[in-house]
Amino acid sequence: MAREVAGTFKLLIPAGQATMAPPVGPAFGQRGLNGMEFVKQFNARTSKLAGQLIPVVVTFYTDKSFTFQIKTPPASFLLKQAAGVEKGAQMPSREIVGKVTMKQVEEIAKTKMPDLNCDSLESAVQMILGTARSMGIQVVEG
Repeated sequence: MAREVAGTFKLLIPAGQATMAPPVGPAFGQRGLNGMEFVKQFNARTSKLAGQLIPVVVTFYTDKSFTFQIKTPPASFLLKQAAGVEKGAQMPSREIVGKVTMKQVEEIAKTKMPDLNCDSLESAVQMILGTARSMGIQVVEG
């Protein structure tokens, strides 16, 4: 017998570092779900990705059970990591906070490919270039 889906919600959690503190505790508590079980499973599945922010989509069912799907880190997080900057520019059209090479952009696009809404690597690269532009990160050849 198939379980009936009651809803979904999204969280952004550091890999391997989930705790019952916000955002996990309140998100699970208000829905009456077992948050500690999620914390154990999430930390076990993401322990190898330490240092990355991981988006998670949690689907919960009417019988108070849940499943979750781990996504790839946000493109902005990967670009900041590649450029070695703390945050993006406040005025991206006027200031440049860092630089990344085209090769780094292609690697980020390959990483993000499963979660992007595109068919080819070229279109994925264009999406990452747009994100870099909106963050004030300059892309150089190399």
